[in-house]
Amino acid sequence: MASTAHDATVSVLIPAYRAEGTLARAVRSLLEQSHRNWQAVIASDDGADYRALLAAAGLVDPRLTFVSTGQIGSGAPAARNAALAAAEGAFVAPLDADDLFHPERLAILLPLAAAHGAAADNVRVVDDETGAELSTLFALGESWFALDGVAFLETSVPIMALARREVVRPWEAGARLGDDVIFNLQLIDACGPLPVTRAPLHDYRVRKGSVCHGSDSAALADACYRWMREMLAKDGFGLTDPALRALFAESLERKIALNAAFEAARRRGEVTTFQEFVARRG
Repeated sequence: MASTAHDATVSVLIPAYRAEGTLARAVRSLLEQSHRNWQAVIASDDGADYRALLAAAGLVDPRLTFVSTGQIGSGAPAARNAALAAAEGAFVAPLDADDLFHPERLAILLPLAAAHGAAADNVRVVDDETGAELSTLFALGESWFALDGVAFLETSVPIMALARREVVRPWEAGARLGDDVIFNLQLIDACGPLPVTRAPLHDYRVRKGSVCHGSDSAALADACYRWMREMLAKDGFGLTDPALRALFAESLERKIALNAAFEAARRRGEVTTFQEFVARRG
């Protein structure tokens, strides 16, 4: 019998690469969840003993599970897949080691995901150094709305959907950036438009020097977009809807152009991160 939202276990998948400075914060955000039935699967991708690191910070909990990719820097998708293999919950939710969930996130998203197959929330973009809010992905409100493929492909901030385990496909290991885009499109393909809360229940932390915000992030993003374009032409990432595949192809061309504009602005000294560039463009 399918799990209800009230009693369902959510397996939160956390890839950990050089996460010594941020992982404890991410785990604390789980310990503060009002929905208590969760499992955190922390996948080391750098050989670090994150169980010992968290224990030293006073974070010991039977709901914490530790696995490893057995490699160094194999990438977030590979680490998420290692965590997915150990996931025991009826629902799955990815969480980056430098981000955090707000206390009501699981409780609010679970009923939506139970009804629709998957659900997501507004995202609060935060400068990790200062704690200042840079933006929210969507306009604030108390309701939720349906995010279809067209609207999703216009977004520029990672969305971490919570989904039923049976509709979650393994992450694309070749995507060094943007694996969340493929993941969410596959969910939309399987479940239809994603219900998204207007309330931001997830902090996306912008850290200078991280993989997504380092000095070479534009070059990495360009390479990933071009790889996605090539793979999309080959197998379509398993997307069954031809219209969705076509929308994705068009979106990649826009992303390549936008990324080039960001790199030009960065070289002129106008911005330092992509999220700052997007916020300034409105």
